[in-house]
Amino acid sequence: MHEGCSGSFANGQQVVDKVRMMGFSGESMPTPLIIECKECGEAFVMKTFESKCDCGVVYAVTPCHASSADNVLAAGKGY
Repeated sequence: MHEGCSGSFANGQQVVDKVRMMGFSGESMPTPLIIECKECGEAFVMKTFESKCDCGVVYAVTPCHASSADNVLAAGKGY
């Protein structure tokens, strides 16, 4: 699925699964990111490696890629 910081993911669910497996899902990000939800269009501040917008879409990013909102992927509502 992902090897170190050089790997890539096919979708947001893989990112969420990896972040959960590594134990980072509830950990604070080095710098919070502003994310615009792809479903409801509302912006929210992503403070942890796994976060949810107000409408329930789950987003995640690995620690290696947490420096840019471009690397954050959506896994879907309630994932």
